[in-house]
Amino acid sequence: MTSALLTTYLPNLTWESSGKGIPDKGKILTRISLFWFENLKDIVPSHLVTTDIDQIPKEVRKYRNQLEGHSMLVKRAKVIPLEFIVRGYLAGSAWIEYKEKYTMHGMSFPGRMLESQELPEPLVTPSTKAKAGAHDENISLKTAGDHIGEELYLRVADIALRLYMTAAEYALSCRLILADTKFEFGMIPSTSDPSEEEIILIDEVLTPDSSCYWPLVGYAPGKPQASFDKQFVRDWLVSGGYHKGLEKGPGGNGGEGWDIDPVVIEGTQRRYLDAKKMLKEDQWPVT
Repeated sequence: MTSALLTTYLPNLTWESSGKGIPDKGKILTRISLFWFENLKDIVPSHLVTTDIDQIPKEVRKYRNQLEGHSMLVKRAKVIPLEFIVRGYLAGSAWIEYKEKYTMHGMSFPGRMLESQELPEPLVTPSTKAKAGAHDENISLKTAGDHIGEELYLRVADIALRLYMTAAEYALSCRLILADTKFEFGMIPSTSDPSEEEIILIDEVLTPDSSCYWPLVGYAPGKPQASFDKQFVRDWLVSGGYHKGLEKGPGGNGGEGWDIDPVVIEGTQRRYLDAKKMLKEDQWPVT
């Protein structure tokens, strides 16, 4: 079975916008995801079927103008209910936990690491996969194994680690640091034996919405880094008073969303376009 996947123009954050989005964001993220699906398929297959509007079910072809460039037909999968975050650097929520407890997802780490410092080796740090509008929660490796079964967790974590290492190596060749990224996976009947299930990569992959990209030029541990991702929007929200409970706007549950400053819209679009350009998009095959 198949489903349609649409990439929208709003940053993938747990908050609501009053209507303004990031121009062309959906097309940028779809283009980046397609590149990575193709280049990582030797590690794990993906849910992608096609992006050709003429090959999608005829019932939705009439929406061609709205769908073209930022939609894809995908295989319907049984979602593995965890997010697999792979971290190569100490940043984001991992840094917040570390500086308070010297732990990362409950695991002890040396007490003299700096913000944005490269980890001794990449680390898979799972989180819950919350429903729309809710917040994901970082969990320990043991809790993740209890949640989906230790054997499945270890299989998927190994795949996630290989995906990250391959992508990080390519990014570095483009003078980008892939600080961390989130992968999601599903299960479908195996093509060789329908009675068995195989793991596939789903959702978006290695986009500025699901990853943290830093420019290699200017990188220096001990401080936050410039980035080509949604952190720009997140920082603006926090500076405006955003916190859990204000997802619907400054007024709380009765609000109509956050009105994104035009400067933030333009700045976010520029960062997403820069990420695509630095990943050598001009050398990618036409899709």
